[in-house]
Amino acid sequence: MSYTIESVNGCTKKIIFNYDEVDLTKQIQEALVQKQKTVNLKGFRKGKAPLEMVKQLYGPQVENDALYRFVSEKFYDTLQKEDIKAIGYPSFGNTQYESGKSVAFEATVEVLPEFEIKDYSSYSFKKDSAEVKDEDVKAVKDQYLASKAEIVEVEDESKPLENAEFAVINFEGTRANGEKPENMKASEFMLEIGSGQFIPGFEEQLIGAKKGDKKDIKVTFPDTYHEEDLRNEEVTFAVDILEIKTKKLPEFDDQIAKDLGFESAEDFETKNRERLVEQKKREVQSKLQQEILEKLIEDNKFDVPSSLIEDQKKSVRSEISQTLKQQGFNEEMMDMYFDRWQEDITKKAEFQVRSGLILDKLAKKYSVEASEADLDSKIEEMVAQSQMKKEDILNFYKSNENVKKNMMYAIREEKTFEKLISEMKVNS
Repeated sequence: MSYTIESVNGCTKKIIFNYDEVDLTKQIQEALVQKQKTVNLKGFRKGKAPLEMVKQLYGPQVENDALYRFVSEKFYDTLQKEDIKAIGYPSFGNTQYESGKSVAFEATVEVLPEFEIKDYSSYSFKKDSAEVKDEDVKAVKDQYLASKAEIVEVEDESKPLENAEFAVINFEGTRANGEKPENMKASEFMLEIGSGQFIPGFEEQLIGAKKGDKKDIKVTFPDTYHEEDLRNEEVTFAVDILEIKTKKLPEFDDQIAKDLGFESAEDFETKNRERLVEQKKREVQSKLQQEILEKLIEDNKFDVPSSLIEDQKKSVRSEISQTLKQQGFNEEMMDMYFDRWQEDITKKAEFQVRSGLILDKLAKKYSVEASEADLDSKIEEMVAQSQMKKEDILNFYKSNENVKKNMMYAIREEKTFEKLISEMKVNS
């Protein structure tokens, strides 16, 4: 055998190749002849340059290409022969080549880790309630009514300012050096408390204030603030509370319900209560699954391929980027965000990779697979919950192979959790 295999860790193998008798002369000669046919050298018609001249100019390159092909061929042949399922790209090194005599090199490759999941039958978890209260339904109504709300002044001057109310204020900011920039002051500015419109801490310090109050509010600008010279600086704002206003919502009647596509106010409440129940069930189930995964990962330690984590980090960054763009972040602001939270992103990616490997192991243990019938059932469930047309959902999931693949994977995980939870103690 011309190679040996070493285990670097639970998910990395190093293959050491050593060939004492290797003569690449024939392959190099054939490659030079092919090169001669295409090369265009000054003083010669295309393909008519002397072979010796081609060899002189391109010999090292051709020989290097031949060596690369030899190394690649031996490497992939060995993977197949030894049934090594490599992940990502191999890393080649320590190459030693003596022309016409010998070749030695090393290849390091990552593989899926081999591990056994420890007994989990004694695990115990508490599942939250999925009860939907009247105030939950009211919150949905208020959300729909928000666009029809009227902002009115609070007549009781002794009433303190609360979250979600509006403060009409005059304010002026003073920097640490005593400067009072023009862009840090305003008159009769209406600020919704809890909107996050101002620097963190500003709105919170206004809560409890009353009409006519004067307050000095100290805030520290975040280190990601778009104006670099204000990052981490403490600024004091002198604030006058001129008025307090609140939203006055109209009564939710049958006509408003019909405008929203429901038969009546009662129909709106019934259907939205059902929707909230299903949503709460999903949230409760998701929380339980997260707790189970955290426990399984805590109790089952194994090496994880770095290439899988790097790929997952890209996926996590992509998801976060979409959210940040929707919030108005530009490229510079996103770069600062990712620099700051890089460690958290890595931890999240590693958690997701470990979760996927454990769930895949369990799915195989329980012989769980996702079928077309499972997908059809899931689509029926989505139709009932979203009130979208079945044809539209079918087209979305069955016309895009990647989208369908992801959904089938999610269904497989869902079915795996059902089996898993049945073997644990879960109290409601």
